[in-house]
Amino acid sequence: MDTYLRRLGLSHLAGAPPSADGLRALHRAHTERVPYECLDIWLGRATTVDPVESVGRILRGRGGYCFHLNGAFAVLLESLGYRVTRHVGGVQRRGGAAAGASGDHLALTVELAGGRWLVDVGLGDALYEPLPLTEGEHRQGPFTYGLRASEAERGGWRFDHDRRGGFAGMDFRTPAVPMEAFAAMHEHMWTSPDSGFVRTATVQRRDAGGADVLRGLTLTRVAETITRTVVDEPADYFTALGDLFGLTLGEVTGAERAALWRRLVTAHERWSSGA
Repeated sequence: MDTYLRRLGLSHLAGAPPSADGLRALHRAHTERVPYECLDIWLGRATTVDPVESVGRILRGRGGYCFHLNGAFAVLLESLGYRVTRHVGGVQRRGGAAAGASGDHLALTVELAGGRWLVDVGLGDALYEPLPLTEGEHRQGPFTYGLRASEAERGGWRFDHDRRGGFAGMDFRTPAVPMEAFAAMHEHMWTSPDSGFVRTATVQRRDAGGADVLRGLTLTRVAETITRTVVDEPADYFTALGDLFGLTLGEVTGAERAALWRRLVTAHERWSSGA
């Protein structure tokens, strides 16, 4: 966990008592320094929801999606004395599935003396800081979020993303669950041709001013304004991974990089043609 804190640039928090300020600092650093990404799927490398494995990935300079990121972050928080609960959630794409906790998302809440917080470093272009678990609107940088009672999950909660965000919202149930509850959905998400991660290679990170999003070969900066660029050279793609997202992919061979680039170009051409 000391190495994990060093990765976040927060070694001074080792041994510090749990606090709202500490939780915010940990959350901000995690979203800035540990990217949301699914590149192992595109590299043909299997992963699990085991949080120990996920911590190891982060310590090696990689990121992951919600099962990896929130799974590892929960372990870090617990090691620092925070009271963490894991919840079954569900993310809805815009114009996609109906609201509800489908199990494709791991959500976290943390209980502190002043109340409970929604903690989620696995929502890609969404939360930069934890949200107090109270109904209402919350502003973070250029984005406005909503929290309210879920209409799809009795007793649960609904997070509404900013209209410029990459998805519509997320519902989660209140009961606590173990990490094993997500194993079957994880298997589906990294193997099924219906999985968004299988269809599109995605890398995202959040900072105080907005979000950087790399979907396929399209690089987008979402802030007060939105800019998009198509990355059409392999050198530029891998430079963007390193410079913007901190993914140097030091463990990936040259042959694997070439194969990844070919897959990305094929997927981009298919998308561009409307196939």
